[in-house]
Amino acid sequence: MRALITGASGSGTSTLARSVAGRLRIAAFDADDYFWLPTSPPFVSKREPQERLAMILRDLGAAGNCVLGGSIVDWGAQLGCADPAFLDWAAQYDEGRLEGRSRAKHERWLAARRCPVLRIDGAVALEDSSARVLSTLAGLPGS
Repeated sequence: MRALITGASGSGTSTLARSVAGRLRIAAFDADDYFWLPTSPPFVSKREPQERLAMILRDLGAAGNCVLGGSIVDWGAQLGCADPAFLDWAAQYDEGRLEGRSRAKHERWLAARRCPVLRIDGAVALEDSSARVLSTLAGLPGS
């Protein structure tokens, strides 16, 4: 299994990738380690795209199961891809094109609930999301 956790710089993708990899007991890699040359201060000089791609392909090949955190846009297309048909199907959730499920349908259903609803932002670190769920549950009557 290989997973890519991607997002904007500074959004916590590297941290989340290390956390997920640690829980799964598999290797974790950070795209920044391949994209940037080691400098002091860091993040000043970029590696050439062919060099970073060769380095990451070598390390991923040796690792087997792993989680990669960071952005590989414009240089990591060879690392894998998502099936365009799956992406089209998944996009239908937000667009409301799916008959059985959609964001609008779920929002209407949630609005009719008389119980607490906890929204978890996907941009929040896994540990923070887990802590919010546990805290909310602890605050409910009967807990």
